[in-house]
Amino acid sequence: MVRNVLGSVLALAGAAAAVLSPFRDWYDGRLGRHYRIDELFTGFTGSRPGTLGSIFLAFLFAALMAVVGVVLRSRLLVASAGVLVLGFTVLWMVRQGESVGSLTVAADGSGLQWGVANAVGGAVLLLLGAVVMPGRHRGRRPARGGHDQLYAAPGSEHPDTWPPTQEPGPSVQTSTLPEPEPDPYTGPAPAARREGPPPGPEDQDTAPRSVTPDEGPDPRRPPSS
Repeated sequence: MVRNVLGSVLALAGAAAAVLSPFRDWYDGRLGRHYRIDELFTGFTGSRPGTLGSIFLAFLFAALMAVVGVVLRSRLLVASAGVLVLGFTVLWMVRQGESVGSLTVAADGSGLQWGVANAVGGAVLLLLGAVVMPGRHRGRRPARGGHDQLYAAPGSEHPDTWPPTQEPGPSVQTSTLPEPEPDPYTGPAPAARREGPPPGPEDQDTAPRSVTPDEGPDPRRPPSS
């Protein structure tokens, strides 16, 4: 947050310095807005254009670019504005040196003056603001169904995994103990397992049975003499 505020202040200060520089003396008492913008590419003449036809137009465009970059927190726009201001200033110095033979700085007000210093200083502030600004941070949204999903619902295509190892998580590691086998015997208990004493002789059937000729004598009756 602090870096963003500081970078924005530096960028806005640099834009203001660049816009105001054409209204100050640049060389031998001649204002910066007295140089035509097309003369930077063809050579200087003695004509004095209007404000929008001078190098002020290039600096105004750079200042607007810097303001948009501060609003959008775009370091690229702010840095581009600084490069634009610095590039036009250096190009002016090249053309001015060609027209007068050499550039000088004198204490009596001849030579390079404060307008050029303001333009260079504004470009430096714009570049510093772009460096200090943190810029915009784009959050990464995990893809639907991708590996960024830590936990998934049971039965889904992507089970519960832990990202460092990609191993199944606790929701997938279920018990694998074998199920108990059912008791194969489901009928009544056998006679040997029934409680109580075994049947005695008195419990046996002693009633006489009628013997038919087909069956033969009763084995339980003693033979007659």
